[in-house]
Amino acid sequence: MATSAEAAVAGEEQLLQLLDENGQRTEHARLAAYVEDVDAEALRGMYRDMALTRRFDVEATALQRQGQLALWVPCRGQEAAQIGSGLATRAGDYIFPTYREHGVAWTRQVDFAEMLRIFRGVSNGGWDPRENNFHMYTMVLAAQTLHATGYAMGINQDQRGWDAERRAADGDAVVAYFGDGASSEGDVHESMVFAASFDAPIVFFCQNNQWAISVPFEVQSKVPLASRAAGYGFEGLRVDGNDVLACLAATRYALDKARSGRGPVLIEAVTYRMSAHTTADDPTKYRLSTEEESWAPKDPLTRLETYLRQSGQADDAFFEQVAADADEMAAGVRAKAFTFPDPVLADSFNNVYAEAHPLIREESEWFRQYEAGFADNQTGGAR
Repeated sequence: MATSAEAAVAGEEQLLQLLDENGQRTEHARLAAYVEDVDAEALRGMYRDMALTRRFDVEATALQRQGQLALWVPCRGQEAAQIGSGLATRAGDYIFPTYREHGVAWTRQVDFAEMLRIFRGVSNGGWDPRENNFHMYTMVLAAQTLHATGYAMGINQDQRGWDAERRAADGDAVVAYFGDGASSEGDVHESMVFAASFDAPIVFFCQNNQWAISVPFEVQSKVPLASRAAGYGFEGLRVDGNDVLACLAATRYALDKARSGRGPVLIEAVTYRMSAHTTADDPTKYRLSTEEESWAPKDPLTRLETYLRQSGQADDAFFEQVAADADEMAAGVRAKAFTFPDPVLADSFNNVYAEAHPLIREESEWFRQYEAGFADNQTGGAR
């Protein structure tokens, strides 16, 4: 692969790609070796993962519109970036997501329904991150990049004394996900400085979906984000984020490099958010429909479906079965979400500190008595 400086220059000129928007395989000497093991079954699996992620996204959006979720963060259009990069990780790698990585979570065996708990307001998380090495969603923009870098520096301490061969074979790495909007936050800069200084085994995976809520990318950055990596002294790759194969290959390469002690890598996955930033905003107020239409032919699912059909690796029966499975999954997610128990207020106090705290105990008791004051009203009596 290229040096940092070479990669930065390449990032300005070249979008790494293995499957173009017409569903045609393209040759790429740098990436091809990282997907040699991807056979027809694996390709069908990637399509299925992306289709399930999109169907889940549709169902969650509907649940929010029906008042069953307080908020939803759609990921439609970003399935290839998420499934490709997620599948590149190994079980021992640790993932720090932001709040839109539903597809990545799926590749780490996080149940779709569990992802709804935080958006339904019944939990501060929804899953145990120790079970899947997939951290809680972070609602504070870019904060997780600091956590990820610290974790990666901890891995360096744990693996101190290992040679490069052992690190490559048995070592772990970290992936920090964030968006182009978060890339403008100071936390990302600080994370990259520390990661570079200590050769932390971390891959910074930025999904450049072109909009930081209502601010277009060209306002946020005058250069491709991948080019920024050279300023920190590590490699940056600019990848077609709607190409699941390129995302898989680039992330595998980056993880191998980080894991073996050769420093962090920044991947800029160029994609497009085909939905609102969240269900609380209306993209028709800040972008033109013609722009959305220009990205439609680049849809990650459509291009992989085209390739699978044209290469004879999947037929109508396969795609019909995936659609049926997706509908069944969505129905199950909806049914399970309705069984989530209401949260208990006392837990909000109990979870502040690991051990009992006198001030928290006092405040909890005050709230208990405050709630008790409504008891007559709840039974229809007068206070």
